[in-house]
Amino acid sequence: MKMTKKSTPALILSLTFLLAALTFLILMAAGCGSDASGSGDNLLYVYNWGEYIDPDVITEFEDETGIQVIYDEFETNEVMYPKVAADSSQYDVICPSDYMIAKMIESDLLSPLNFDSMPNAKNNIGEEYYKQSETFDPGNKYSVPYCWGTIGILYNTKMVSEPVDSWKILWDPKYSDNILMQDSVRDLFAVPLKMLGYSLNTTDLSQLKEARDLLIQQKPLVQAYVIDEVRDKMIGNEAALGVIYSGEAEYTREENEDLAYVIPKEGTNIWLDSWVITKGSKHKENAAKWIDFLCRGEIALKNFEYIYYSTPNTAAVDLMDEEERDNPVLFPDLSQYSNLEAYKYLGTKEDAVWFDLWKEVKSA
Repeated sequence: MKMTKKSTPALILSLTFLLAALTFLILMAAGCGSDASGSGDNLLYVYNWGEYIDPDVITEFEDETGIQVIYDEFETNEVMYPKVAADSSQYDVICPSDYMIAKMIESDLLSPLNFDSMPNAKNNIGEEYYKQSETFDPGNKYSVPYCWGTIGILYNTKMVSEPVDSWKILWDPKYSDNILMQDSVRDLFAVPLKMLGYSLNTTDLSQLKEARDLLIQQKPLVQAYVIDEVRDKMIGNEAALGVIYSGEAEYTREENEDLAYVIPKEGTNIWLDSWVITKGSKHKENAAKWIDFLCRGEIALKNFEYIYYSTPNTAAVDLMDEEERDNPVLFPDLSQYSNLEAYKYLGTKEDAVWFDLWKEVKSA
């Protein structure tokens, strides 16, 4: 409605009345929908990686439970952590990676889980994944596995002629301005550390400086340091080689048949992302319902088929067809590798060392 001087006073009066009525209704709804602790509110604040869930799954959860999901995304663990550390009550449920969960436990940011209220989480997650979780969450008190995978090299078979089996190819001048590297401190340093034969969790400053120097040496060859953009650039034939997560790699291969993924012979990171509930959560019961809902076999399968990341959910795997279960990118035979490592939380002091060296690479 176009406002005129004549219509303005009446409209303002009407809007004022409407606003007062809406405010009253909202306050009444809030009073009826919550208890003293706030756990009864029909709300859930979720913090997850970008494009890491099927949107229809969120809708199904809301329709079934009547809980409204407020959903935010982050690009790296290092972006997520300080935001949660500053105020753990702003989110109820989060999906960090293994080593970051260890840091959050040490920082007293997480709430212990009640698995009796999450039967799907108890029964449908493979025993081997809970065993892996023990390395960063002793006793499996705080986390439920969501997705897992590896980090490797995605390459364009039309742009790369020689065999791709080593991280060393990312230092080949032939591919100058055609190389994509991860814009994440642990994932970036993992490449030269493994190439040099060192642990992904080294605290040896001389080894870390050696890795830094290699990254600085490589920098003129790098087209970009990216996160999710590596997927789009590789699909669009904008680069020849990129460091990527296995789930992203499988998605790109569906979109561009010229792309291939390999785990280099020097080894790599095998990672696990898991759901946790924050210590400051105001909606812990809703958060538990969310985790358990995502652990249903048919829901986990739907997520898997949307995001392309390997699922630890055995009920979902049982529902897959043979081609999905035998996919070597998503479900590799890990017994053929002797040099896979999970990231570990190294401590505040060591984190600072890694970050300082990362900044030196980025500013070189």
